[in-house]
Amino acid sequence: MGTNDRLADTDPTRTCILSREAAPKACLVRLVLGPDGQVHPDVRAKAPGRGAYLGVAKAVLEEAIAKGKLKGALARAFKQPVGVPDDLADRIEQALAKNALDRMGLEARGGTLVNGAEKVETACRSGKARLLLHASDASEGGRRKLDAAWRVGGGEAFGRDRGLVLPVDRTILSMALGRENVVHAALTDAAAAGRVLDALSRWQAFLEPDAGLDGGNPAAAEASAHDGRDEG
Repeated sequence: MGTNDRLADTDPTRTCILSREAAPKACLVRLVLGPDGQVHPDVRAKAPGRGAYLGVAKAVLEEAIAKGKLKGALARAFKQPVGVPDDLADRIEQALAKNALDRMGLEARGGTLVNGAEKVETACRSGKARLLLHASDASEGGRRKLDAAWRVGGGEAFGRDRGLVLPVDRTILSMALGRENVVHAALTDAAAAGRVLDALSRWQAFLEPDAGLDGGNPAAAEASAHDGRDEG
């Protein structure tokens, strides 16, 4: 079960102003109008006032901005002229990245995320891991070893046969988690894994939707199923 499927029964739907396709609100990117008349991303949907929703990939959005289609769609949505920053697509990408990394940081501080190759391997082999993550610059050997541990511990029951490779390297991941040299990490709580996967899915869908993320949501699955540098 993917993010869209899991949220379909619980989250209100909204229509993308470009594609005109409906999707759960939490799967879309909300845009709000600032006092300056410019639109700004509100990926956490916390800003007051009227919002407009996007459900297209970055490349599609950039084309819509260049051709003026987004400006027209936003003017209709907000019922007034709007300003569209040339770098809006980049701002959305940065906001989605920050949202996902902040989510992982919160889970790390809450004790539901572990890192360090040995701790991650132990969590995977013992069946305690609900989501396995690799930094983009993790070695192939390090990934293979932990992916194997994930399968030994029954990780495939959660809809994937390997860990997810993040779109950030160990430097950025380490800063997000407030820890040193984080190359691999595991979520040990199903609900926490679900929250992280939801945030990662939105980020990935905007960057490269065809690539996707392996498998579904660990929280939903749990409910139904009842090189030498790789040191982090």
